[in-house]
Amino acid sequence: MSPKEDKKKKQVRKKENTPVKKGAKPVVKINKDKLVIEELAKQLTKLEDKQLRLKAEFENFRKRKEKEILDLIQYEGKDVLKAMISVVDDLERLYAAVENNDEVDQSLKEGMALILSKVEKIFFDREVASFGEAGELLDSELHDALMVRQEEDKNDNEIIEVFEKGYKYRDRVIRHAKVVVNKT
Repeated sequence: MSPKEDKKKKQVRKKENTPVKKGAKPVVKINKDKLVIEELAKQLTKLEDKQLRLKAEFENFRKRKEKEILDLIQYEGKDVLKAMISVVDDLERLYAAVENNDEVDQSLKEGMALILSKVEKIFFDREVASFGEAGELLDSELHDALMVRQEEDKNDNEIIEVFEKGYKYRDRVIRHAKVVVNKT
């Protein structure tokens, strides 16, 4: 190294080690840069937080939609089955009226019994089950108590009479049973 270069290096080192006076421009610039860096760091943190929240929100949306689609697939025929229930009720009432009537032709009774057995098979194949029989205990998840009567030989909350049977499609109630309940 030449003596001139060595002298310049010593001067630079000396300047770096000497305290800077207040109000000098280099300190102000450094402080401004620090403020800008801090502000940018805050903005970056906010944006990262926002991005993380959006990602979580989208993931929740995706899971919710996935569940809705699975429910649609699993319970795809619920509306059709629900509409058929009233027809089945009418058939059962007609069969009950005809069954005890001796004046009605026996072949008509057998035909109605055959139709009801086909409907029961269709319901069984599609996992539709009826519930709500006299003697069961009232369950508010399954039964709608339309009336209350008092009978001494029955237990409290025992179903005395069934106006309409209830139906479940797989694990969901598609119609509550309408019943008369004993209250002591």
